[in-house]
Amino acid sequence: MGVLAVYGVRSASTYIYYGLHNLQHRGQEGGGIITFDEDGKSHRYRGQGLLSEIFTNGELNHLPGTMGIGSVKYANAAKGGLDNVEPLFFHHQTGDFAIAGEGNLVNAKQVSEYLERHGSIFQTHTDSELLAHLIKKNGKEDRIQRIVKALNMVEGGFTFVIMTKNRIYACRDKYGIKPLCIGRMDGGYVVSSESCAFEIMGAEFIRDVTPGEIVTLDHHGIRSTLYSQFNRHRMCAMEYIYFARPDSDIDGCNVHAYRKEAGRRLYRECPVEADMVVGVPESSLSAAMGYAEESGIPYEMGLVKHKYVGRTFIQPVQSLRELGVKMKLSPVRSIVKGKRIVLVDDSIVRGTTSLKIVKLLREAGATEVHVRIASPMMRFTCHYGVDTSTPEELLCSHRSLEEARQAIGADSLGYLSPESTRDSCFGCADPCQACFTGEYPTLLYDELVENE
Repeated sequence: MGVLAVYGVRSASTYIYYGLHNLQHRGQEGGGIITFDEDGKSHRYRGQGLLSEIFTNGELNHLPGTMGIGSVKYANAAKGGLDNVEPLFFHHQTGDFAIAGEGNLVNAKQVSEYLERHGSIFQTHTDSELLAHLIKKNGKEDRIQRIVKALNMVEGGFTFVIMTKNRIYACRDKYGIKPLCIGRMDGGYVVSSESCAFEIMGAEFIRDVTPGEIVTLDHHGIRSTLYSQFNRHRMCAMEYIYFARPDSDIDGCNVHAYRKEAGRRLYRECPVEADMVVGVPESSLSAAMGYAEESGIPYEMGLVKHKYVGRTFIQPVQSLRELGVKMKLSPVRSIVKGKRIVLVDDSIVRGTTSLKIVKLLREAGATEVHVRIASPMMRFTCHYGVDTSTPEELLCSHRSLEEARQAIGADSLGYLSPESTRDSCFGCADPCQACFTGEYPTLLYDELVENE
């Protein structure tokens, strides 16, 4: 998912709408916006699908106010439907508020059971609703103290934006697994999952929200509260590898620069003789450029991506992913025919896409297809919001490198090492690579319960 908040800017909903368009790559299943007007009245609109499909009939005109939050929803088969599209809105005797979040709580099951024992009734399957109930549970304290206590009861990789009629709170997990940054615009402020949203909004980047921090935006300006002293910088490596847009800067590192450096290192670790380098559009193109520059092998546009087709990896079910591959890419036959190709991709999750792309290139006349992956072998399930499903579905969870090569039909297969994945990042010294190494930065509560 992607979250965005605007404070102190006229026509806030319009800016949120355009900013969310630059975050559309983070979620295509649904989206929504909620605002508070000058009288403290809330206004919300949300729907399923792309933003261009949701806001079609002047709905933004019915979302007045100088502050608001919005989100785009990441597809998840277990948490689908309009009820789970955020932002969520809550009535409470201490004041109404709204929440939008991103990521995943690893102790969500334990927290929900605790809350249900104390009388809570849930309407959605979202972590945002869990946090809302935790905030309401401490109703006699100041709002910021309630948020601090609530955040200290949850564990995982997440960001939340919380809005009352007077202010916005932007929260980031204490491990820094998920990105969140602050910008300045027209005398007000904006908070976004990625800095790429700032350009279209006309906002100026200020800084990243630090791990374990709550940033408060109101008439006082920007104020900071640390809800945890145990803070780490463990940004999700998949943000750099796949999820984020190349024009975003995350924790001091530009995503395009990261991917190019990863491509250079990939050639050093996995060289091969070939006639051309072809990147898989679009998140792999920067790595392919780096591989080509380092190797001296020409970079060519051997694959063309069809516009208006979503990302196959974030489709909610496997059948849609497989259909999406056929709709998504076409080989340039006259370019690849008779050529030995280095096919650079950012990652392999289930292997379905790689198998079909290799087959497409061979059918177009490629004599050899050598697959190079600008990340390590994905062997473990992500517990922080990347929908990698079960370990059994991962191509490399139970296969050797040679078995994986055979499964996708490539002439050779090479992966970037975890060390080079780490060293390609100039901003985060120790990114989370749990899906590659199995070394999780947090406790995994469900597994602890199962092992008792």
